[in-house]
Amino acid sequence: MATLIVHLPPEPIGSATQFGYVLASDRHAQSGASRTAPAALLPQAAGGDVVAVVPPAMLSWHRVTLPPGGRAASNRLRAVLEGLLEERVLDDPGALHFALAPQARAGTSAWVAVCDKGWLRAALDTLDDADRSVARIVPEFAPALEPASQPVLHAIGTPEHAQLVATGGAGVTLLPLTRAGAVLAESAVGGLDAARIVAEPAVAELAEQLLHRPVALQAGAQRWLRAAASPWDLAQFDFASSGRSRIAKRLIGLWQTAAHAPQWRAARWGLGALVLAQIVGLNAWAWHERAGLGQARGLIRATLTQTFPNVKVVVDAPLQMAREVDALRQTTGAASDRDLEAMLGALGAAVPASQRVAAIEFAPGELHVKGLTLNPAELATATARLQARGYRASQDGAVLTVRQGNAR
Repeated sequence: MATLIVHLPPEPIGSATQFGYVLASDRHAQSGASRTAPAALLPQAAGGDVVAVVPPAMLSWHRVTLPPGGRAASNRLRAVLEGLLEERVLDDPGALHFALAPQARAGTSAWVAVCDKGWLRAALDTLDDADRSVARIVPEFAPALEPASQPVLHAIGTPEHAQLVATGGAGVTLLPLTRAGAVLAESAVGGLDAARIVAEPAVAELAEQLLHRPVALQAGAQRWLRAAASPWDLAQFDFASSGRSRIAKRLIGLWQTAAHAPQWRAARWGLGALVLAQIVGLNAWAWHERAGLGQARGLIRATLTQTFPNVKVVVDAPLQMAREVDALRQTTGAASDRDLEAMLGALGAAVPASQRVAAIEFAPGELHVKGLTLNPAELATATARLQARGYRASQDGAVLTVRQGNAR
């Protein structure tokens, strides 16, 4: 799973803006150096997150004491921060975005990052329109969360636009990489001997000349990787991403990767073949079942026409066969299960001999008998015996009703 780390340029951002980026896997850059591209041509994160890195020129840092008794994530916190920083910022607080340091707690001192809300919104919208939705926003440089941490001087940029960034427990200070800037940087970190100095290769020689110290080389891609691995996340308040939206974005990213990535081509072909095999199998099974039903219907029709040759057209074979059997029984005088004699015989064999009948009502296939006084055990026994002979029995008060089994 890869992570796309995008460096936001400190300038007005639009669709043609060139973004610096590095594609990382397991916190290691997949390519040795960072590259630039417009938002639409940035690589996909391959199921991972997109992390936006805010440059130091777009952030100011302020240390505030949070009021006690409230939660750092409360809805009123932004208004509290606006009130605390109103006298420290030059712009209207409503036009600024505020973000607290990780694990900031009420009643304690904490760092607050401040940047232009319109600029950040334009950057995120541009990436969003290019289907590179940002999951986290991190500062390129941040104050040390431990005040006793060793300060670090970073020389960045190009020889024509070189900068010094001093970081430590005292905050973040951005200075030009000049003699005057070197003097101010030395003051900001409490002396060059106490600081660690790193520089991008393009300005390493200039930094050594001005600071009179050897420097450790660090490419921009390495710095962005370290920023992305930090606990900072500036996506707070208006820019906060809920857990549900992040999961939705992750699922969409996974789906797009599986649907279009070349490494998933074999899996897509396999899944397509499996679905096709299932469809073919289901159709073959349905055809076999239809053939079996057709054969059974043909046997029933053949039995009807062979048994009763006078039936020339078969519409409903079972019903026509029942009618022909009834007609044949009437012609020969044979009794059927629906006749009174057969139903009385079945009832007499089912109820105790001591029972006496007071009245009988009969319709073909249905017999109503009054006067029987059956207890629950006798009724259950009679019902079971009648059912064994193809009849259904039910009692309603003093009336026992017996119906032929397939009567409606």
